[in-house]
Amino acid sequence: MHIGVLTHNYPRFSGDFSGTFVEALCEELARRQRVTVWAPYDPAYRRPLDGAVQLRLYRYAWPDKLHRLGYMRTMHSDLALRLEAYALSPALFVRGIQAVMADARRDRPAVLHAHWLLPNGFIAAVVSRQLGIPLAISIPGSDAQVARSNPLFRAMARFALQQATLLTANSADLRDAVIPLGADLRRFDMIIYGTDPKALRPDATGVAALRQQLAIAPDAVVALCVGRMVPKKGFDVLIRALADPILRELPIIGVMVGEGDNKAAWQILAAELGVGERLRWVGNVPKTEISRYYNMADLLAMPSVSRPADGLNVCVLDAMSCGKPVIGTPVAGNPLAVVDGVTGIIVPEQDPVTLAAALALLAANPALRQRMGMAARQRIEDELGWPHLAQRYIAHFTNMALTA
Repeated sequence: MHIGVLTHNYPRFSGDFSGTFVEALCEELARRQRVTVWAPYDPAYRRPLDGAVQLRLYRYAWPDKLHRLGYMRTMHSDLALRLEAYALSPALFVRGIQAVMADARRDRPAVLHAHWLLPNGFIAAVVSRQLGIPLAISIPGSDAQVARSNPLFRAMARFALQQATLLTANSADLRDAVIPLGADLRRFDMIIYGTDPKALRPDATGVAALRQQLAIAPDAVVALCVGRMVPKKGFDVLIRALADPILRELPIIGVMVGEGDNKAAWQILAAELGVGERLRWVGNVPKTEISRYYNMADLLAMPSVSRPADGLNVCVLDAMSCGKPVIGTPVAGNPLAVVDGVTGIIVPEQDPVTLAAALALLAANPALRQRMGMAARQRIEDELGWPHLAQRYIAHFTNMALTA
């Protein structure tokens, strides 16, 4: 079976974080099926285009430096499109449709799988309608926010949703966010973006050196946060939790991995609350090095908030794969992975006091951390790793192709 995939985020070079979860799924699918990926061109591409996954890039602007859409640059704080996106997106839509239509007419993939409702869901829907190829659309996060932002985008999203045979989301929040746009609840399957249990596993190699590099004492408890520094991640709630008196005597260090529009403001907040010395801001970490951070951590904190709607963050699965417990909120898909009291702790969103209590509980109980971490790893091996998730997609795609 030939699977055609559309995305505007895909790793462009070794260590690039953009769309790593899309790449991981495509590579797992390619172990069993033929996979072609269409993505907008970006000047930063430094990877071969031919491999197990065939990557086809389409240009939509001249000169090349005007290729500025996608690759985690289109949104401001994941709340609204940047102004230049409005100027460039018509060209991306037109060129994307032209490129995918030409290739799909020639190669005839059995199904199209679009990641993000806009732009890729709409591009794929036009091709699907014209060529009669069944369509699946996955909704990972900010696309639900963009699709509701103006009448034109709402109309484009509605067309795409109605054309799709299969819809997937990695949180109930995202599923519910697109129901008012015309999504059929009966077409949904809750399939998360997973992790590779072979690539990310418990491994103490380099952990002591990394702690020393970050000036973290050997006996300190490390609470890791991984993701873009934008409001929906809720990392400011962790900063407020660190200022709670219950944590004053506990040696807890927060390690913040990622960049984003709110980073500077959160650093100021940490200084104002007197917890600046308890945080390490390390910026983006290459994919090739991130496993050391998960293995250095004692736990992952994912204090997501519900506005805007978000999907399950891949860092939750990555940390679990490395045998770490997760403290998360009951939004953004966290309950799809974190079993409260078994693989981690679920706390209310935007509640720094309860988050502080959960941090204190795990910080003071290394045996509990170990038990939860082992259960988390087992859950990845049994159901949340890429091999299991890819098989669910293949079952859907096979049925779609047979009934088309």
